[in-house]
Amino acid sequence: MQQVRAKKSLGQHFLIDLDVAQRIAATIDAYKHLPVLEVGPGMGVLTQFLLQNGHNLKVVELDSESVEYLKANFPALDQRIIERDFLKLDLREAMGEGKMVVIGNYPYNISSQILFHVLDYKDQVTCCSGMFQREVAQRIAAGPGSKTYGIVSVLLQAWYDIEYLFTVDENVFDPPPKVKSGVIRLVRNNVTDLGCDERLFKSVVKTSFGQRRKTLRNSLRGMIPPESMPRLDELYGDIFKQRPEQLSVAEFVELTNIIKNLQNK
Repeated sequence: MQQVRAKKSLGQHFLIDLDVAQRIAATIDAYKHLPVLEVGPGMGVLTQFLLQNGHNLKVVELDSESVEYLKANFPALDQRIIERDFLKLDLREAMGEGKMVVIGNYPYNISSQILFHVLDYKDQVTCCSGMFQREVAQRIAAGPGSKTYGIVSVLLQAWYDIEYLFTVDENVFDPPPKVKSGVIRLVRNNVTDLGCDERLFKSVVKTSFGQRRKTLRNSLRGMIPPESMPRLDELYGDIFKQRPEQLSVAEFVELTNIIKNLQNK
């Protein structure tokens, strides 16, 4: 069967380097006891190594041309190809109620959305690994004090330990993207409860980084009762004098509880 045509609308850049594919597949070697869902397998360059490595694999692919290619070239997948949009897929319905792993060479145009969808199933997805645009991968893995540390860093690091593994050059894709790629791995941490209002936590993080050049006193002004503003430093020390990139996940939790208390007074 002829090769699948890469479609710009789907952000497709097919990996053609087998060594890189093998390295990505190896990032989840520790999870052979768990079912694996590969996102966007395309022509199966990563798929073949996941099967060879003995994983209990399903794949989700939106592109009908890729689905036909996979059916023709990977009979071992049999009924394990899900022809759906991953962002609309109920992972419990697709994979069962137990723990699972997600892996892929993710479409760069929706990579952050993919991770936030994974986050919706954080109690089920034990590990999420794969390839992203390098700048996105670096942002996800960045720590406090970094210029790339932001909303996605904090929200994901609240629940996952994240490791930047290696960089991938443009020339190992067809067609080659205009940017380098980065492979990262997210492993679920032991947090079961953030210790704060989770919805407010998300709002505080997003609002803070929405005006990241401002101090938290100014960026979060709309969330703090006006009568509390004059005494912020007296009551809570220097936390409101800082900018969002200076705060760790734990400090954002502390900040969320402070704002919750101020709103309840």
